[in-house]
Amino acid sequence: MALEPSPDLTDDDLRHLRRCVELAREALEDGDEPFGSVLVDGDGTVRYEDRNRVKDGDATRHPELEIARWAAAHLTPEERRDAVVYTSGEHCAMCSAAHAWVGLGPIVYAASTTQLLGWLEEWGVAPGPVRPLAIGDVAPGVAVRGPAYELAPEIRSLHARLHGVA
Repeated sequence: MALEPSPDLTDDDLRHLRRCVELAREALEDGDEPFGSVLVDGDGTVRYEDRNRVKDGDATRHPELEIARWAAAHLTPEERRDAVVYTSGEHCAMCSAAHAWVGLGPIVYAASTTQLLGWLEEWGVAPGPVRPLAIGDVAPGVAVRGPAYELAPEIRSLHARLHGVA
């Protein structure tokens, strides 16, 4: 069954989101949670990328938070404003706040918090310790695009593997 393409996403958006999914797969294969993110500057150049690194006990090692930290240290406020963060999953509250505080530009995500919560509920996975909020509930001034419906099956599959339901 072919999924409808996401109308608000460009071919470049989908290319960067596919890289995020690759990073999420790398994280899962390394025993971590499947999330990956990419920072692209205003000229379209990938400046930084990372994947989840929470498996060793630091639950704050999300790639979106690492991007915010890197951007604060290496980009001017103008460069941060013009940059786009691509991510396999919609930012959590912690990462949304960091994104806004650092002054990064738009966020484009492949899977939404609502999608992920639906999958977890379907599989009987208990909720985490932090309330899952949409980016706009935490950082209402940040422009957001997504989800990428055409990538949902692959992202769902990665999370299913993480939770042993694949």
